[in-house]
Amino acid sequence: MAEHDFDVLIIGAGPGGYVAAIRAAQLGLKTACVESRATLGGTCLNVGCIPSKAMLHASEYFDAAANGSMASMGIDVTPKLNLDAMHGQRKDAVKQLTGGIEFLFKKSKVTWLKGLASFKDANTVEVDGKSYTAGEIVIATGSSVTQLPGVEIDNDKGVVVDSTGALELPKVPKTMVVIGGGVIGLELGSVWRRLGAEVTVVEYLDQLLPGMDDDIRKEAAKIFKKQGMELKLSTKVTGVSVRGKTATLTVEPAAGGDAETLKADCVLVAIGRKPNTEGLGLENIGLETNERGQIEVDGQFRTSVDGVRAIGDVVPGPMLAHKAEDEGIAVAEWIAGQIGIVNHDLIPGVVYTWPEIAGVGLTEAQAKEKGPIKVGKFPMLANSRAKTNHEPDGFVKVIAEAESDKVLGVWCIASVAGTMIAQATQAMEFGALSEDIAYTCHAHPTHSEAIKEAAMAVQGKPIHM
Repeated sequence: MAEHDFDVLIIGAGPGGYVAAIRAAQLGLKTACVESRATLGGTCLNVGCIPSKAMLHASEYFDAAANGSMASMGIDVTPKLNLDAMHGQRKDAVKQLTGGIEFLFKKSKVTWLKGLASFKDANTVEVDGKSYTAGEIVIATGSSVTQLPGVEIDNDKGVVVDSTGALELPKVPKTMVVIGGGVIGLELGSVWRRLGAEVTVVEYLDQLLPGMDDDIRKEAAKIFKKQGMELKLSTKVTGVSVRGKTATLTVEPAAGGDAETLKADCVLVAIGRKPNTEGLGLENIGLETNERGQIEVDGQFRTSVDGVRAIGDVVPGPMLAHKAEDEGIAVAEWIAGQIGIVNHDLIPGVVYTWPEIAGVGLTEAQAKEKGPIKVGKFPMLANSRAKTNHEPDGFVKVIAEAESDKVLGVWCIASVAGTMIAQATQAMEFGALSEDIAYTCHAHPTHSEAIKEAAMAVQGKPIHM
């Protein structure tokens, strides 16, 4: 690799790209990372995972104070929303974390090439008018919001917005319609519902949260309805028009039928994301994408072009920051001559609503397709920590192979489900049986005891139910 400017050049400094760059540098490779934003961290840190969680957390406090949760514990308060300050703490979190990555780049001696990259050949990219060569080039350009045909997004006006615009609303809309009942729509819809908006979610499918276990999807719908969200399932949006500060949506049943109109002060379009592969000059190296715009790779993240690899949202699999991070570590290790490991069957997914929703492994329907199974469930209502915290909603579900008892999937709704799922993922990584989890001592009182009890329920012997 000595004849090149760099041993490794990574295009994109999101969770996959910046992690790959740091790991490559740790392994002794001369590394560069191309990023066009003014700050590192990609969508996740700048306008995605991190700022949305900052708003979710802050809005949870406001909701608890405004809607009686605190009063039920003997804390009487009358909250006053300071939305500017709430946005300020979000921006501060982003500033600190993106600045932290810049510090790590300097510490690891990663060269940040500022600008947009385009391939000239398989070992050369052009960035801001200059050419750079590398022995290996890794595409880690992430994803962007999927557009709804015929619907114009204008984040500056704040009437029809995407996820980025929904984080920047200068005031709480009286009414909000969320197009899409997936993770992003439900999280951001939850933020503005807690702060006072009347929220309606329009979802084309017959249930929320596609890809999750059916029991989880049904329970989530019940919880969101109880919280005050209106859900229009099996419904498609056929048009959105804007007049002044009001949007009018035309919707109709997904299977066909009479149309109706909805009016809203704000419409959030959250129907998914698409890989960022345009503008990279892939045609210059003969690299084609599949029908979904993704780049196909092998087990070492190698594309069909020698010396070019790809990770994260641009390759098949869930578009999740932690999946991209693990791939970033693994691709750097493969390039350095080591063995990079990512178990794509065990990528946990989390929805950071209240309560949180999380799962890993197979759904019950997927597991049944593979053979006989056993299922254990335990309600959070019967969990002592959830009870004392006034968090009764949700449950834990453990799915195991009938004959071997090997755990195939774990799904949960709980206030700290996103943290709880790590235990299940690690247990499954080591091939745990439900009996292994059931007979592992769990601290009391903790939410995680619900995982133990659900595992015991697989054997038909939960204690507290």
